Amino acid sequence: MTAVSTTIAGQLTRIRQLAQSGFRELRRRRAPFVPMSVLVFMALLGAFGPIAAPHDPTTGSLLASLTPPAWMEGGQFAHPLGTDFQGRDVLSRIFNGAQITMMSAAIGLVGAALIGVTLGLVSGYFGSWIDALLMRLVDFMLALPGLLFAMVMVAGLGSSVRTIIIVVVATSWVSYARYVRGEVLSQRERDYVIAALATGCSNGRIMLRHLLPNVLATVLVIATLQTGGIILLVASLSFLGLGIPKPTAAWGVMIADGRAWLLQAWWISVFPGVAISLLIISLNLVGDWMRDTFDPRLRSG
Repeated sequence: MTAVSTTIAGQLTRIRQLAQSGFRELRRRRAPFVPMSVLVFMALLGAFGPIAAPHDPTTGSLLASLTPPAWMEGGQFAHPLGTDFQGRDVLSRIFNGAQITMMSAAIGLVGAALIGVTLGLVSGYFGSWIDALLMRLVDFMLALPGLLFAMVMVAGLGSSVRTIIIVVVATSWVSYARYVRGEVLSQRERDYVIAALATGCSNGRIMLRHLLPNVLATVLVIATLQTGGIILLVASLSFLGLGIPKPTAAWGVMIADGRAWLLQAWWISVFPGVAISLLIISLNLVGDWMRDTFDPRLRSG
């Protein structure tokens, strides 16, 4: 028992040393403050966008239809980014769409992470036929075209925010399961796991208290890198008319609404497209920084 206690104490000391080196690495590597600022701004829009919107995003006036942005000839300061063909304020719809798009993406991301991490822990820890079965399921999901699979699910379940969340979960859990399984396979033979088994810890306790904390950094990096793809998936389905239904002011819906007016009123589609692009680029830049910072195997120096 004394040897086991010494082993556990040594592992705790090693974890503290790794945490301290991680914080030093964070200080050494310059954080991408501009992309982070964009993400903070988008998060605030997602939380308070409908409250901050100057107009009702679903109603408009035909008298104000196709009003250009305020800096163009004929523009009005009451509609800084112009109006669409129904006279609805584009800025208000972007604010409202931020909440809808980011809420559906965030809920779907959390659901996908919970399912993927759980299956990855179980598969990597128990191995044997459980690992083989779960990994064949992962291979099957990877073989399916993601957008086509999402379109089939939406066609079967109907267009709604709930359906979008289900689609995001169903198409996004695979990455978590694969990477977490790989991490657990490399961790389960470590001394701290053997010591936990020797002290009589149950399998569930070992997975939750010992293995899970060691894969959280990987999960965080995957989540950051995957969020951009999820937002693009939500916007794509809405653009195709298979996602969030009209007249809800989702970004994909706004881009689709402006297709017929691109030559006459380009701002209807361009501004929500710019919002999507800024969000995805910022997520990818922050995700790359987190990957290089938290994953030692991928650090470039």
